[in-house]
Amino acid sequence: MKENKCTTQGAFRWKQFNRKGYAVFCSLKKEFQIGVLAFSTLTFVNMGSVSAQNETPVQLKNYELEEIEVTGTRVPLTELESAKMVTVLSRADIQAAAVQSINDLLKYAVGVDVRQRGEFGVQTDISVRGGTFDQVTLLLNGVNITNPQTGHHTADLPVSLNDIERIEILEGPGARVFGTSAFTGAINIITRRDTDNQGSVHLTTGGYGLVGGGGRINYVTHSFAQQASGSYHRSDGATKNSDFRIGRAYYQGKYTSSQADIHWQFGFSDQKFGANTFYTPKYDNQYEELRRYLISVQAESKGWLHLTPTIYWQRSNDHYQLIRRDDFGENFHRSDVFGANLNAYFTSILGKTAFGTEIRNEGILSTNLGKPLEEEHYVKVSGKDRYFDKRDNRTNISYYIEHNLLLEKWTLSLGILANMNTALGTGYRYYPGADLSFRPKDKWKLYASWNKALRMPTFTDLYYQSETLQGNVGLRPEETHATTLGSTYRTYFFRADLSVFYHRGKNMIDWVQYAPDDKFHSRNFKLDNMGVELNTEIRFRQIFRENFLLDNLQISYGYIHQKRHDEVEFYRSNYAFQYLKHKFIARLNHRVWRQLSGSWSLRWQNRMGGYDKYEENGNSSGVLTPYPSYALVDLKLHWDTERIKIFAEANNLLNRSYYDFGDIPQAGFWFRAGVNYTFSF
Repeated sequence: MKENKCTTQGAFRWKQFNRKGYAVFCSLKKEFQIGVLAFSTLTFVNMGSVSAQNETPVQLKNYELEEIEVTGTRVPLTELESAKMVTVLSRADIQAAAVQSINDLLKYAVGVDVRQRGEFGVQTDISVRGGTFDQVTLLLNGVNITNPQTGHHTADLPVSLNDIERIEILEGPGARVFGTSAFTGAINIITRRDTDNQGSVHLTTGGYGLVGGGGRINYVTHSFAQQASGSYHRSDGATKNSDFRIGRAYYQGKYTSSQADIHWQFGFSDQKFGANTFYTPKYDNQYEELRRYLISVQAESKGWLHLTPTIYWQRSNDHYQLIRRDDFGENFHRSDVFGANLNAYFTSILGKTAFGTEIRNEGILSTNLGKPLEEEHYVKVSGKDRYFDKRDNRTNISYYIEHNLLLEKWTLSLGILANMNTALGTGYRYYPGADLSFRPKDKWKLYASWNKALRMPTFTDLYYQSETLQGNVGLRPEETHATTLGSTYRTYFFRADLSVFYHRGKNMIDWVQYAPDDKFHSRNFKLDNMGVELNTEIRFRQIFRENFLLDNLQISYGYIHQKRHDEVEFYRSNYAFQYLKHKFIARLNHRVWRQLSGSWSLRWQNRMGGYDKYEENGNSSGVLTPYPSYALVDLKLHWDTERIKIFAEANNLLNRSYYDFGDIPQAGFWFRAGVNYTFSF
């Protein structure tokens, strides 16, 4: 085996950092003495607090190099090490964006399709690379919070933007990393873990009767760190019957010792909103209430063998009314998810190896979803004169092993997941995956991946019945084989990522109408998605000077094409065939004056498929209207000091009329403003 420059290193002391291809690998998890750093190197690694004031070039000072670890494998790897492409929305991206919810922020990721029915994260469908909203795994600090009832509710999060450190977006299947539900991708939301004793309060107001606020507090001792936050927002709504009330509460803690680190979190969200024509255009006075609880505990041992056990529980309550304040078409659902997993990994001369197991139980009590219960087994709906008379439950058990081989210019990740779901019998199914990256020169990275995945139908897919929807208990689970090829080029002031993908799908699930006056039926299709994505960024202040007027410019473009392999005729698709064919994003951040900065965002989209315009009497027009393409411009101005941050933002600056879903109109021009005050104690 070729001798590795990292393994032969003795004393960890650098006289100069020259950005060689192997430099980052040699520095992982080690503290170095650095003598001379070029200015361009300092700006590229973004060390933030590092200063060379009052030091001569020959003086030495100890610094710990900052690493960005991304969740693309079962073991912690840096972004440079990882053989899988992971898009990261940083804290700086969050602060600059003219958004007030995590769901809105995800619109700026070119590979993500965010279809909103309401504002401020109210009822949002999130999908990746032409998939559907049920095919994405959503994680909060690595804990799977996907909703088995329906993906419509997966993005009802207990955290707000003020709680977020970064968001990692894994595009493409990740079964061996996140389980079988990571069918087209996974989104991992990482919360902030401040190191100072401090707190903050914020207030927001704006058009359409918007008012809200919240606060967070951080308390740190020698071994413990704890954060708590809460927020509440309400609005009259920008369109008919789209008022909302949203409350969130979140708490997380950490205990650190020489043997292990322990993390725990608790989240709560409560949403009440007018649902306009969210689920069927025949009724424009729908209403929904959602309440969610989440608890998890994670640990990680220290030493040669890292053990990372996790246990979690989440409960979701859903109260839906087809007609507001009327029991006609009313449904109640309560879903519970229990999970436990044990991940283990170690490092050897052969690389990093991970293995482990996970068990996840998904259950639902409902007035609509599941198998009928005997009357003596009915369960009363809390606070209501109604009973859950249907139920279903399934358990998912999986085992996995993965190995990551790290060489000077190569990274190879191989793994396989063995999975058994009680809804499919007692046999195991196997989902392998392989990721490879090659760094021929300092600035280049080439990568390729192939992964296989499976997704179980949601309880809504299987059982839902209403005036307009008909589930299908005979649905088969979705399967995919996904291939991705890509390259990354980066310097200290420029970065470009280009990737192409092909997802070969079998038994893909969609809801379709066979005629204009028909119900929507859930059924399987054979469907492929293929496309290309390009992301670029130029950092002007790395080229010129730190106080240069322009900060950075990001330009992204995504293209997707679908191909069907069956001859099933239908009138209209509701999800899978209504994909984004084109998506273009441009974002510019710049300084205006002193601490005042501006952020401009342009997003252009072209969606395939069409929607049925309903007449005022609730009858279908019988003619499909293609989704028109549209461009939205957002602007945010923010004044930032150490203690006070003030912002004013305008969404849909040009007051463009547009539709994300069906004929549900989205908000026009919406002005918002707010202030955040931080204090120490």
